[in-house]
Amino acid sequence: MPLTLHGIGTAVPTQRLSQAEAVEVAHRINAESPDKARLMARIYQKTKVLNRGSVLLGNDADHATSQERLSFYGPDSPGTAERMQAFDDHAGWLALEAVRQALDDSGLPPSTITHLVTVSCTGFQSPGVDLFLMDKLGLSAAVQRTHVGFMGCHGALNGLRVAHAYAEMDPNAVVLLCAVELCSLHMSYGWHPEQVVANALFADGAAAVVGSSGPPSSDRDLVLQSSGSMVIPESADLMHWEIGDHGFSMGLSPLVPETVGSALQPWLQEWLQNRAVNLSDICSWAVHPGGPRILSTCAEALALDPRLLEESRVVLQNHGNMSSATILFILERLRQRSVAGPCLALAFGPGLSAEVALLDLQLAE
Repeated sequence: MPLTLHGIGTAVPTQRLSQAEAVEVAHRINAESPDKARLMARIYQKTKVLNRGSVLLGNDADHATSQERLSFYGPDSPGTAERMQAFDDHAGWLALEAVRQALDDSGLPPSTITHLVTVSCTGFQSPGVDLFLMDKLGLSAAVQRTHVGFMGCHGALNGLRVAHAYAEMDPNAVVLLCAVELCSLHMSYGWHPEQVVANALFADGAAAVVGSSGPPSSDRDLVLQSSGSMVIPESADLMHWEIGDHGFSMGLSPLVPETVGSALQPWLQEWLQNRAVNLSDICSWAVHPGGPRILSTCAEALALDPRLLEESRVVLQNHGNMSSATILFILERLRQRSVAGPCLALAFGPGLSAEVALLDLQLAE
């Protein structure tokens, strides 16, 4: 039984950093010499991120410096407790904005929600975002909750798999899924090349989906048909996401793109063929933009026209890498285009692991 996605909502912080401002912040807390400052500027430029949102930003009044706007990061690195307090202060509200949009888009009232799935890898709290949403939306106290935590950039696809299972188990289920990531809480101090790259890429955002086992009701409904996973052997040390004394620390090896590229095509081709689908049958692609090289590597490995990944590039440019929420931003853009036929969502995370979801944009009868 497929899962129909009736509504999608997205949200980013009101306050945003331009690329130039982001480089200023990075120089202030990380540049140890003029040479490293120049290298850091090149790293930020290569990400292709033009703007990014952060819940930590103050007012963007005229003449305000980047230090004044992002005073959270002073001379000393904030501790993990301080960063988690910021998550507690901001995550629920950003999630609520995305959820309200998804509900409005679906045409379903909050009272119909039977299951709630939350996704995040950038903050931990209990009571958490799930109970915050239940309170603010007035959801039933009997709503069944599941949290998908610390899965990384592909977490929303894991969350969709959970939602799909609920819909298969109960034909009357209406599932609300929300992914919220506040990556800007975890800027790393010091000159660590892999963490400098992470600082340059990541940003804040939230996205939500309302789904059920019911049939499509509009020509913008996506139908999730199947999902799958792969862990690439002997690649666990190439990407990591760990909790330290000063926030969560990410390591991104420069070998990630080529490692993904070498394993991707044979696995994905076999996975699709087992579902009677060929790579050439896919009409639209939602590839998580871990960075520009991931997108170019996927296009090359799968022999895709680069234009098929344009929506992924636009989301990266306009918002940065919002971890798990990002793939839902891309699906929303693809849905707006109303390209009928199979759509493949693909994302990568620590492991190295890949998650895939086969969806279909079916025109309503």
